[in-house]
Amino acid sequence: MKNSLGKLFLILLCTLWLDAEDFKHHFTLSNTSPYVKEAVIMTLDLNQTNRDKVLFFHFTLKKSPDYEFHRLNVKETEEHHTAQVHYEYLIYPLRAGEIQLHFNLIQKATTEENLAYSFSGDRDNVKGLTTVDTQIDLPPLTLKAKALPKGTSLVGDFNLTHSLKTNKAKAYEPLPFQVTITGSGYPPLLKDLLPKNINFTLFKEKPIVNAVNSSQGTSSTVIYPMALSHSKSFDLGSIVLKVFNPKTQKSYKLKVPKQHFDISKVDVKSLVDKIDSPKPLQSDWSWLTTILTSLLSYLVVFAAGYLTAITLKWKKKSTVQTSDPLKEKIEACKDEKALLQLLMATDSKAYASSIEKLEKGLYGNAKINFNNVKQEILEKII
Repeated sequence: MKNSLGKLFLILLCTLWLDAEDFKHHFTLSNTSPYVKEAVIMTLDLNQTNRDKVLFFHFTLKKSPDYEFHRLNVKETEEHHTAQVHYEYLIYPLRAGEIQLHFNLIQKATTEENLAYSFSGDRDNVKGLTTVDTQIDLPPLTLKAKALPKGTSLVGDFNLTHSLKTNKAKAYEPLPFQVTITGSGYPPLLKDLLPKNINFTLFKEKPIVNAVNSSQGTSSTVIYPMALSHSKSFDLGSIVLKVFNPKTQKSYKLKVPKQHFDISKVDVKSLVDKIDSPKPLQSDWSWLTTILTSLLSYLVVFAAGYLTAITLKWKKKSTVQTSDPLKEKIEACKDEKALLQLLMATDSKAYASSIEKLEKGLYGNAKINFNNVKQEILEKII
């Protein structure tokens, strides 16, 4: 009879009164049959009944993959023999079906003498409070969570905005793109916001989350910062998120319309200084003619030997290799971005590995040595 009466109170009044030797405790649930990820407010009131003791309490829910919880508030009186404590929790069921909420409650009992002794002395000489701790076994409360409509991504009442500074850029230049979701409900954190079949390079950061929990649920602002990049014009397909509002029991959609991005090719001449490489070495035979003319009549043999030596010297100078224009432009690059754009403009597969390293260094989390990458490219040219 007692068990039946307790179940009736739980279902109809969402409350549970249980008696203990030294205190009473009283549970309430705002909803016993919520939807998955719908906010449920649970309260617990502890009221001391044994006036012969000084009581303190420690209470929390036990962790479980079936639900998520947040403590909202704790209120307690300062009376030593008539302790009254009020706990308030925000709970989100994370799966459909029957879920049991389990608790951890510890009763800490002491005496007036122990209490007075623990607070003797000044602030720097506070002694530890001696207590007798008792683990209290509380029966679990039950939630019967309802499943969400198929394809639901978010639960609550949200708005979505997006910002895009420009839809035009040069090849491989990052295009900043941001999506912001605000509203009330289960925090709108998504693993994949963009469509999976993208044909461009995506650079994304961790979402920026600002969430405030209260007895009304959770109010959130979640910002998804990212950047898009490609070597040619491309499209970003529309983003459609299906959202379910438990209060209205209706689904609705949040959308970002399809975006088109115009990408222009990089002008190689604009990447480095316009000063051309030095002109190739040229021979000048005028001085040789003068020497031959002045010396031929005096010492033919000496002139012939001298001519041979000078000719060999000129040939040695003429063997100096003419600088490669691409090599000069690579050496003139001062940073990773200029070098990356120059290599992309060459459209050569020989520099594919170097291009990948530069992209990871510029737009990813990889750390690269710019001078080492430049030296590797120069060695390929040699």
